[in-house]
Amino acid sequence: MSTTPTDLLLRGLSRSIGNTPLLAIRYRFRGTERTVYAKSEQHNLTGSIKDRMALHVLRRAHESGVLRPGARIAEATSGNTGISFSAIGRALGHPVTIFMPDWMSRERVDLIRSFGADVVPVSREQGGFVGSIAQADALAEQDSDVFLPHQFSNAANVEAHELTTGPEIWYQLETRGLHVDGFIAGVGTGGTAMGVGRFLRAQNLFVRVHPLEPAESPTLSTGCKVGQHRIQGISDEFIPPIVDLDFLDRPVAVSDGDAILMARALATRLGLGVGISSGANLIGALMLQDELGPDAVVATVFSDDNKKYLTTALVRDDEPVLEHYLTPEVELLSYDVLRRVCRTCGDLEECQHWATVRAQLDARPAS
Repeated sequence: MSTTPTDLLLRGLSRSIGNTPLLAIRYRFRGTERTVYAKSEQHNLTGSIKDRMALHVLRRAHESGVLRPGARIAEATSGNTGISFSAIGRALGHPVTIFMPDWMSRERVDLIRSFGADVVPVSREQGGFVGSIAQADALAEQDSDVFLPHQFSNAANVEAHELTTGPEIWYQLETRGLHVDGFIAGVGTGGTAMGVGRFLRAQNLFVRVHPLEPAESPTLSTGCKVGQHRIQGISDEFIPPIVDLDFLDRPVAVSDGDAILMARALATRLGLGVGISSGANLIGALMLQDELGPDAVVATVFSDDNKKYLTTALVRDDEPVLEHYLTPEVELLSYDVLRRVCRTCGDLEECQHWATVRAQLDARPAS
């Protein structure tokens, strides 16, 4: 079977995306030492979990012929997805246009432009996020060669996490003799929660899978756009089509100020430079663990790094501490790193170490 230049590019990109470390975060909460687990997604190519989805969507589109060589990629995004499609799209030789609400951080806009993509800001008066989607669709109507990833409705988004993030969490925990009791993640498109949830429930039907939303803008709970919040990347004004609320457990709400304080604590106490949604995810994970029991194995994701938030409240020291916040009750102690595992490595076909391990596994007598 012949290998095209695009195949070679996709292979190279796949080796810089996914198979990230799993962090075991030790903390003390209300007098009890506990541990929760978080995928360190800032280790991906552009520093966010969205690289997984963008690579998988573009690979599928390339394989099916829907994405033509040199065709423009156009997408609506709150930032990280735009950065991912810009980097990966340009690497594959495609012009990229990103439509995004004009209140996202300056760093996100600058990063997208640094990859050579075009950015079209969309104001609240123009429809904000929903308006961004409409403008991307309108561009495709004008030019039939434009490829629309449609991250909010593309099944490949969910598939990306069902094939990679979910298995990685499962098998990394398995190296410690652990199995997941619960998973929680903030919902932007919902691809992470849905995809990871599908894989985990295929292993254990009773795993809890919770979506997370900002308390100030509980779109999942209300079913419509409501309020405003500061956790960029989640709760984008509507419930995405790929989100099946009947499949997921109840939404968990976290205040944006609490998320900011927790993300800041991860940086100042553990040296983990993560974004605001990562702070929210950690709070959600400890809330879920508090419900399931202190020894429950709960996993989440640290979605991106803190470098996209240098002009936001994340780096200011004037965030008020409200009475209901959980961060002040949490003492972050340390973290360990669960190694990457062979079973989820992208290089299995060429990995001599895995060939040896696989031979040893095949030679074991059946139990």
